[in-house]
Amino acid sequence: MKNIILIGPMGAGKSSVGKSLAQVLKMDFYDSDEEIEKSTGVDIGWIFDVEGEEGFRKRERAVLEELTAKSNIVLATGGGSILEVENQLILMSNGTLIYLHVSLSSQDHRTLNDSRRPMLRTQNRLEVLKKLYAEREPIYEALADYSIYTDNRSVQAVVDDIVAWLQAENKIPL
Repeated sequence: MKNIILIGPMGAGKSSVGKSLAQVLKMDFYDSDEEIEKSTGVDIGWIFDVEGEEGFRKRERAVLEELTAKSNIVLATGGGSILEVENQLILMSNGTLIYLHVSLSSQDHRTLNDSRRPMLRTQNRLEVLKKLYAEREPIYEALADYSIYTDNRSVQAVVDDIVAWLQAENKIPL
């Protein structure tokens, strides 16, 4: 079975949905941000502080290459992983891309008390979220094989819809 790669902004539910989806499909689950933290021994905020976004993106690309070389996995990607064309090609050629779409208000609510997100360590959080949405949403849409809204939906409901779509598209056995 081809890999399933979840894309979308922070707070869309990629990690939660990914873990549950992997269980249902009996696949291994990976979160690219968690793998970066495991390999470096520090959190992403530290990498952003010391190496900047450019340093983080280099690490992210290496982890994406490593993870997508595996097969039969569900991969939750970082929100900005789709910014570089090289990453887009890596993701598109190694899996089915599912865009977890979330409204700005839900995204703001879901990330409000999450201090681990370096780009949101600012006073103007909503402005940052709006800017990131404007920049990234068209890319998510263009790359996605399937898009699904996660607002006001349980993880199980989202997983059920993804599984139904995968079956309808003959991407997984019935």
